[in-house]
Amino acid sequence: MSYIQGFVVPVPRANKDAYRDLAAKAAPMFREYGATRLIECWGVDLAEGETTDFRKAVRAEESETVVFAWIEWPDRATCDAAARRMEADERWKSLPAMPFDGKRMFWGGFEPLFDSDDRSAATEEKPGS
Repeated sequence: MSYIQGFVVPVPRANKDAYRDLAAKAAPMFREYGATRLIECWGVDLAEGETTDFRKAVRAEESETVVFAWIEWPDRATCDAAARRMEADERWKSLPAMPFDGKRMFWGGFEPLFDSDDRSAATEEKPGS
């Protein structure tokens, strides 16, 4: 079963190109470590909630938007092994500086609960058929 690492981070709108460049430079290394897919999404339509929302969650400032991203791994073991390898890989130190305030970033690991593209679920025999 795949494993998903997701994160949310505020990024100054003026740093959009720098953020995209950093993501593009880091992606091949994630792939080398076993990631199967990386998605970085730039916030353009972020509803304001009464209790919480994407902007509130990261204390985004007026000049910032929110990036919602995830990395798909074949399994958690591959993800955990990649984290250890990244810490020791000197190439990470040569990447450009993060164009955002990492202190307001949050992330976590997730097991898929439902996947509309899961072809095996569509072909499984249904009870009573």
